[in-house]
Order: sequence, then structure tokens, then C-alpha cells
Amino acid sequence: MNKIKKIGLTALAASLVTVSANAVDISGGSSISYNGGNDGEQGNPWSMTDSLVFTWGGELDNGMTVDMNFKLDNSDGTAAKVLDNRSLALGLNGGGTLTFWGQSGSGVVGSFDDKMPTAYEESWYTADSPNQGHSTSNMFYYTNTLDAVTIHASHTPVGAASTEVGAVVTAIDNLELGIAIGEDNATSAAVDNTIMYAKYTIGGATLGVQSNDADSSAANSDETFTAWGVSYAVSEDMSISYGYSEIDYETSTTLSQEATGISASYTMGSMTLAGTVNDITNQGSGATGNTDTNAETFEINLAFAF
Repeated sequence: MNKIKKIGLTALAASLVTVSANAVDISGGSSISYNGGNDGEQGNPWSMTDSLVFTWGGELDNGMTVDMNFKLDNSDGTAAKVLDNRSLALGLNGGGTLTFWGQSGSGVVGSFDDKMPTAYEESWYTADSPNQGHSTSNMFYYTNTLDAVTIHASHTPVGAASTEVGAVVTAIDNLELGIAIGEDNATSAAVDNTIMYAKYTIGGATLGVQSNDADSSAANSDETFTAWGVSYAVSEDMSISYGYSEIDYETSTTLSQEATGISASYTMGSMTLAGTVNDITNQGSGATGNTDTNAETFEINLAFAF
């Protein structure tokens, strides 16, 4: 009798596993990179990334949808954090999408931080970045598209709550306008962020300009980010780009960071070969003070997706 029960339970477990596996979408990829520059900087220049994204969900009786996903990757290092980018999204049946980010979410300001066209990486890649806002875990993010306007809103209800809103307007052919505002209360010094950008497409070329202001309640801690960029689709598979950005720090003892970047990418099926060359003046000066330095770096990346 026990043997019969065991066989029955084993068959039931196998059927449950089969049903679950059929309901799960699995995507992912891996890449290998070579980094160089900085006059022969010491260290191993080779690195790799890998990830698997598990997504599953369904439709409710009232027409709403529920989708859950998480990423299994090596980006966080410790074994306790290999399950990354966890989220639960609720489709509101024509009323937009409300997503709860359990881990590694990005708020509106973080999503809009640099919208300049690029074939691979930003102009400031490897250096100080524009303000990221309240990119955090346990955060709500809402999006909805109404004709030619897509609205964004994010909220983190922790302590002094952080809220950010934004909009992307595409009412004029080939022109995209974006704006984002919000207050980041993640630290003791609140930061008010304002972002505006514009991108215009002419044939295979896209041109963009952007301005970000980060107004901190801490003395001498404001930052202003300005950028412009242009990308060109040489073909359906190949793109090139050039970008420039500058971060101005309020304190008089800190030099502005200036950066230029040239990127290119070529896609062959599920494989993409991409690279970037960046020239950074006063790299990281926002953290270390008056550092009159120059860094020239490059990266070549070969990525596979499935």
C-alpha cells in the first residue's frame, strides 16, 4: 500500500512540475567583455555576465492581468542576492500597469537619468553618473499611455516617502519630449530632481539634448547634468553613436566632470558585438574633490541572448 501511495504521489508531483514549467517563460543571456585604457591599468581586463529571467502570469476573470518575474544572475555577488529584479505587475484592463518592485527597481528619475541616443553605453560610462533618484526596492511604479502621452509615477513608502512623476510626449512625428520631477528622501538630505529631454529622428539618425537638476538640501551638494548625443542606424543590424555630457558640482572645490563617448553595435541573430571608447575629464571628482585627471577607457562586449 505504501508503495502504491509513493507511486501516486510521484506521478502527481511530476504532473505539477510539468504544468508549472509550461506556464513559465524563460529568457536570458550571457556576455564576455574586455576592458582597457588608462595607460595599461593593472588587473584582469576580462569579465562576464550571465542571467536568466523567469516570467509567468495570466489573465483574471475581470480582464486584468498578473505577471511576475525575477532574474537569476551574478551581478550582486553574494549568494543571498542572486535572485534579482523581482517584480509583480498588475495590468489594469486598459487603465495602465501597476508594478511592485520587490528588489532592484528603478524610479522615474532613475529611468530618465540619461535618455540620449546611444549604440551601446552612455558618454559617462565608468565615471560619475547623473542623480538616480529613489531607485530602490519595495517600490510602486505606474505607467499608462493615453494617445500620444505616456505617464510614469513611482512611490517608495519608507520613512519620508519618495515620489516621482514623469511624462513622454510623442504628439509630433519623429519628436520625443520627456520630463520628470520628484523628491528623493532616501537619505537624510532630500534631493529635488528635475529632468527635461528632447530627441528627434531624421531617417536613420537620432539627435538628443538633455538637462537634469539635482537640488539637495545639504549645503554645496547641488548637481547639474547636461548632455547631447547623436546615433545613426547604418543598417538594420548596425548602429553607431557619439555623445557628450557634463556634470557641474555646486561646491567651488570640485571640478566639473566632462565626458565623451563613441559607441557601436552589430547584431547577428541572437549575438551582438558592441564597443565603446570613453574620454573622461576629472573622472569621479564629485566624490573625491578637486581632482584634475583624465581617463581614456574602452570596452568590447560580445553578448548572446535566448
